[in-house]
Amino acid sequence: MQYSTIEVTPLTPAMGGVVAGLDLTQPLSDAQVEDLHRALEDRLVIFFREQPIDHAAHKRFANYFGGIHVAASTKPWQVPGHPEVTIIHADGASKFVAGEDWHSDMSCDAEPPLGSVLYLHTVPPVGGDTAFSNMYAAYDALSERMKAHLEGLTAVHDALVGFGGITHDGMKLPHSSHPVIRTHPATGRKAIYVNKGFTTHIEGLPRAESDALLGYLFDHVKHPLFQCRFSWAPHSIAFWDNRCAQHSAIWDYFPQVRSGYRVQIRGDLPR
Repeated sequence: MQYSTIEVTPLTPAMGGVVAGLDLTQPLSDAQVEDLHRALEDRLVIFFREQPIDHAAHKRFANYFGGIHVAASTKPWQVPGHPEVTIIHADGASKFVAGEDWHSDMSCDAEPPLGSVLYLHTVPPVGGDTAFSNMYAAYDALSERMKAHLEGLTAVHDALVGFGGITHDGMKLPHSSHPVIRTHPATGRKAIYVNKGFTTHIEGLPRAESDALLGYLFDHVKHPLFQCRFSWAPHSIAFWDNRCAQHSAIWDYFPQVRSGYRVQIRGDLPR
């Protein structure tokens, strides 16, 4: 794909692209935003290097793509004075890290975020990559009989699974029902929309059948042919489409520090 204001270097054939030619510390032009929309649709996740953004620039970038999604379940990790910004931090005292298993961000919400913009200012000298997987490709690789079986099924996504049962100050964590196969509202393509991080069961099936089917899909979506993997450097940014991509943060750097901030972009009701 050709762009008028940016250069995009593909990371793998399946997905991912490194964007050059922009300064995200400054406002973007309409043409630049349009190119980024096209790059995201084409590559599903796009990356930026050497972008030392502050909270204002981070939020400004997210607003180019549909406004900001503030998830109630992220309240304990929100930046004081900036509830739209979530702290993503791990160090030698951490007992867990955010996003360690394959998932689509906040799929437990009634209207999950369109996408996520993660900025890391501090990264370990080695490790701490994020892996991404293409849910269009995962769907396309299914047999026609399996596609027909999954069509019309819905599954429950529960924040209690994603957050390991952690609650704060009596906060009620969300759970929602979404299609197992969703259609992307911009591209019209079908994608698998169940994930190990949040999905508990498929509705209307016996539990054993649901568990077996979900187990198959959870394994299927992480096939290497669907993936790309991003190696972070200080002041890098990843922007991914939660509607058609899953990701997993690899915690192989303990006790080193990996730290930054995430802003999520308002989405719609999966259909």
